[in-house]
Amino acid sequence: MTHDEKLDRFAEIAVKIGVNVQKGQELIVNAPIEARALVQRIVAHAYDAGATLVVPLFADDVIQRARFVHADEDSFDFAPAWLYEAMAKSVGDGAAVLTIVGSDPMLLAGCDQARIGRAQRATAAAMKPVRNLISSFSTNWSILSFATPGWAASVFPDEPRDAAVAKLWDAIFAVSRVDRSDPVRAWRDHAATLRRRCDVLNEKRFAALQFRGPGTDLRVGLAEDHRWAGGSVEARNGTVCLPNMPTEEVFTMPHKMKVEGVVSATKPLVNGGALIEGIWVRFEAGRIVEAQASKGQDVFRALIGTDEGAARLGEVALVPEASPVAQSGLIFRNTLFDENAACHIALGQALSLNMEGGCDAARGANESLIHVDWMIGSGQVEVDGVTIAGEIEPVMRAGAFTLG
Repeated sequence: MTHDEKLDRFAEIAVKIGVNVQKGQELIVNAPIEARALVQRIVAHAYDAGATLVVPLFADDVIQRARFVHADEDSFDFAPAWLYEAMAKSVGDGAAVLTIVGSDPMLLAGCDQARIGRAQRATAAAMKPVRNLISSFSTNWSILSFATPGWAASVFPDEPRDAAVAKLWDAIFAVSRVDRSDPVRAWRDHAATLRRRCDVLNEKRFAALQFRGPGTDLRVGLAEDHRWAGGSVEARNGTVCLPNMPTEEVFTMPHKMKVEGVVSATKPLVNGGALIEGIWVRFEAGRIVEAQASKGQDVFRALIGTDEGAARLGEVALVPEASPVAQSGLIFRNTLFDENAACHIALGQALSLNMEGGCDAARGANESLIHVDWMIGSGQVEVDGVTIAGEIEPVMRAGAFTLG
C-alpha cells in the first residue's frame, strides 16, 4: 500500500470513526499548514458523508514562533477572543470539530518562558467558551495527528529529514490501526474492548486508586459519582465519536481534595517548547505541595502555578503496557501519543463526562485553565483499587489489567 493510500485511509477513519461527521453537519478542521494533503482528503470524505460545509483553519509554526521573538511585550496578554467566540457559536449551533496536531514540540525552545506562560493563560481564558462546549461533548469531536518535519526531527533527531518523517508516519499509521486489513472494523472492535473495561471499573465503584512503584506511592481518591470513560463517546447531540486517535486509555475523575502521597513521572513531558524530565511531586489534601524536576523544573513549577486548580488533578487514566504506543518503544513528545503509552494523571480541569450529571466542584471536580497529562505508569508500577470499605483489589500488575 502506498503512502497516499494510507493517508486516504487515515482520513477515512478520521471522518467515519473519529469525528463521525453526520449528514447536514458543519465540520471545523484545525490543522498545521503542513497537513494540507491530509485535510484535502478529510474534506472529500466529509462531503461524501453528507457534511454541509467543511471549514479548515490552518496554523503555521514559523508564524507562531515569530510572535515570541519579535512582538511587543503587551502582545502576550492578548488572545483573539473573537475567533473563539465565533467557534463557540458554530459549535453551539451543532458543528463538529476535528483537530490535527503535529507542531514541533520544541518550537518555542529558547523563547522567553514568562512570555509563553502569559500567552498560554490568555489563550486558555479566551478559549474557555468553546473548550467548555467541546469538553462537555456538546458536539462530536476528535483529535488526530500529522507527521510534520519539525515533530519528526524531535522524535528521530539522528535521521535525515525525509527519513525521520517516513519513520514517524510508519509509527502513526501502526498505532492508528491504518495498516489493518479493515481499519474501520479494527477501531470499532477496539472501542468495544475499552467500553467493556469501563463497565467493569464502573461496577467496582472504587473509592480510590493506589499507585506503587519506583519513586511512587500515591493514593488518588475518586470523585463522588465518578464515571469511567474511554474509547468512543456519545456526544449530547446523539453522535458517537472517538475523541482521540490513537487511544488506549480508560480514565476517570479524581477528587480534587483527596490525592495523597508522592509520584514520579515515567516519561518526559513537553510543554511550551520545554522538555521536562524527572518530575517528582508530593500531594497533600489533593494539592501539590512539593515539586521537583531534573530538567525544566522552572517550567513545571510555572505550569502548576497557572491558577489554583493547576496544582490539583482533573484526570487519572489507566493504560496497559500492551498498548501499541507503548510497544513502539518511542517517546513521541506529543501528549496525544505519549499519554496512550502509560498510566497517567492530568493537572487541571476535570472532564464532565467523568461525573454523573457533569462537573460539580462540591462533589470533587477540579477547575482550571489547563489540562496537562503526564505519565506515571510502567511495568514496575502496580495499581490497586480501594473499596469504600477499605479493601484492596489488584487492578494492574506488570503493566497488565487483572480485571476487565
